[in-house]
Amino acid sequence: MYQTNYVLPSIIVVILFLILFRIPITISQERPPIPAVLVFGDSIVDPGNNNMLITPARANFPPYGRDFPGHEPTGRFSNGRIPPDIIVSLLRIKDLLPPYRAPDLENQELLTGVSFASAASGFDNLTATVPKVFSLWDQLEMYKEYKRKLIAIAGEAAADAIIRESAHAIFSGNNDILTTYFFTTIRQRTFDLPSYINYLVNAAGSFVNELYKLGARRIVVAGVPPLGCVPAARTVGGGENRDCVETYNQAATLFNLELSRSLEQLNVDLFGARIIYLNIYDTVMDLIQHGSDYGFEETTRGCCGTGELEASIFCNEFSPCTCPESETHKYLFWDGFHPTERAFRIIITALRSQFMRVL
Repeated sequence: MYQTNYVLPSIIVVILFLILFRIPITISQERPPIPAVLVFGDSIVDPGNNNMLITPARANFPPYGRDFPGHEPTGRFSNGRIPPDIIVSLLRIKDLLPPYRAPDLENQELLTGVSFASAASGFDNLTATVPKVFSLWDQLEMYKEYKRKLIAIAGEAAADAIIRESAHAIFSGNNDILTTYFFTTIRQRTFDLPSYINYLVNAAGSFVNELYKLGARRIVVAGVPPLGCVPAARTVGGGENRDCVETYNQAATLFNLELSRSLEQLNVDLFGARIIYLNIYDTVMDLIQHGSDYGFEETTRGCCGTGELEASIFCNEFSPCTCPESETHKYLFWDGFHPTERAFRIIITALRSQFMRVL
C-alpha cells in the first residue's frame, strides 16, 4: 500500500508559507494521500473555466447547478458536483475543485489543486477552435503559469514536491470523436476513422510527455464512455427508436484500446512516472444497460428539456419539459451529454480502485 512520504524539508517550507500568508490550516486525523489534484480536459471536468468566454459551451445559468450547494450555477455541466469535486472529496483534500480561471482564487486553492479544463475542447486543437474555448495546449500554458504562481507562494523546492506528488488527471477525447469527427464530419475530410484515432492517441501521448517534462509523475488518463449511448448521440444517429449508435461506440472502443496501449508504453519510457489508464467505458455501459439496478428509471434521455439533445445554452431555465427536482435522482443523464451528480458519484466510486493506483 502507498505510504505518504513527502520530503520533510518541502513540507516545512509549505507550512512556513501557509503561516506567513495566514492561510488557514485544517488539522485532520488523516492526512490526504497526495497534496493536490490537477485536472485537464473537457466539460466533464470543467467547473467554470469557460464562464467569461464568449462561447456557447457554458453552463453558468439555471437549471445547471440546481442541486449544487447554494443552488448556484457555477459553470459545471451537471445539476451538482462533477468528477473532480467528488475525487478531491474522496481523497480528503477539500470539498470542491475550483476552476483555475476563477477570479477570486486563493493561494490555498492553488496549493491543493485546480481544474484547467475547458468545455468543448479535445486532444485535437480543431475541436476547441470552432466553439472558441481553451484547447488542451492552452490548458498546458495555464499549468505553466500555475507552476510559476506555486513557486511564488511556496518556494521552488516545495512547489516541485507538490507537482511531483500530485495527481494529474486528463479527461478528453469525447468531443473529438463525437463532434469533430461524427457530428460535424470536419475531420472525415482528411482522416478515416483509424487514422483519426491514431492522431488523437499521439496527441494524448504528447500531452502526457509535456506534463512529465514539467515535473508531473502521477498521471491518470481517462478513456471515453460509450459515446453512441449518450442522449444526443441517440437522437442524432440512433434512428426512430433512438438506439445506441454502434459506429460511435466502436470508435470509442478503438480509441480506448489504442490509448491504453500507448500509456503502457509511456510507463516504460518515462522513468519514475506512474501513468494510469482509467476505464470509464465499461462502468458507464453497465449503468446504461442495468440502470434499474442502480435506481435509475431513465437512461436514454437527460433531465433537462426534452432530454434528447439539449446541452449548454440550449439547456436553460426556459427549456420545456425539464424534470422536477424531486425526480432528478431517477435520471442517469442531466442533459444531452452529461450525467447527473448521482450518476457521477456512482461512476467515480466504481473507478476509485483504478484511480488510487496512481497514489
